[in-house]
Amino acid sequence: MNAMKTYRRALTIAGSDPSGGAGIQADLKTFSACGCYGMSAITAVVDENTVGVTGVHPIPVDFVSGQIKSVIDDIGVDAVKIGMLHSSEFILAVRDTLAGYGISNIVLDPVMVATSGDPLLQEDAVATLKAELVPYARVITPNIPEAELLLGRRLESQDELPDAARELSQGRRVSVMLKAGHLHDEELVDIFYNAETDEILRLSSLRLDTPNTHGTGCTLSSAFAAFLAHGQSLNEAARNAKDYITAAITSGSAYSIGHGHGPVHHFFRFWE
Repeated sequence: MNAMKTYRRALTIAGSDPSGGAGIQADLKTFSACGCYGMSAITAVVDENTVGVTGVHPIPVDFVSGQIKSVIDDIGVDAVKIGMLHSSEFILAVRDTLAGYGISNIVLDPVMVATSGDPLLQEDAVATLKAELVPYARVITPNIPEAELLLGRRLESQDELPDAARELSQGRRVSVMLKAGHLHDEELVDIFYNAETDEILRLSSLRLDTPNTHGTGCTLSSAFAAFLAHGQSLNEAARNAKDYITAAITSGSAYSIGHGHGPVHHFFRFWE
């Protein structure tokens, strides 16, 4: 009898976006597009669309921990992506729950502000995220505003990003994918600092004039986690995640959906 096939398994721990472009919906689409079996533990139900966030309804903390345990105890995981956790209580609960499983591939998207500008993390939780969860991850994927909150200072140019990525990693041994999209250069150069090899990768793409950028952070971090689940090295996963999000943004720019920031095209490889 032939041995049964196995899936590459990826778990997202994040909030839900009913409009389908960000949060767990974007994560699950990305996992599927990148060849993984996707699972989710929902931390909050978010009332939002492409225009903005109207409200956040957190799921009880114990119930979030229960979702994580149920999935890992039964199915297991090859990589975990962590998104919106909303409060210090959630941050500590997720860290403590995952700590019992010895999972190495944890990608943290330090979600603090939505694409629309609406806050998604309580102000007092930023310090908890920085001190308690960032050091526990293998990779973090901040954009410029998130990096500024974590660093406590402004970032004005792409020349600053390599040193900023190293600074975000300092004392934590966490690798950093620092995204340049909020700067204004025509060529965007994301910086990946590999803390395990002390390397800097410069991952460039041309800026595309499109409003369809809803969920780009969720999508990039989920792609990174998916490629790690496939056993790729950090550098391979970083390059492939950058290529995936660039193509998803490019393909998504051809579509009109919603009245605000539309989504990227997660399934560009499969749909014409």
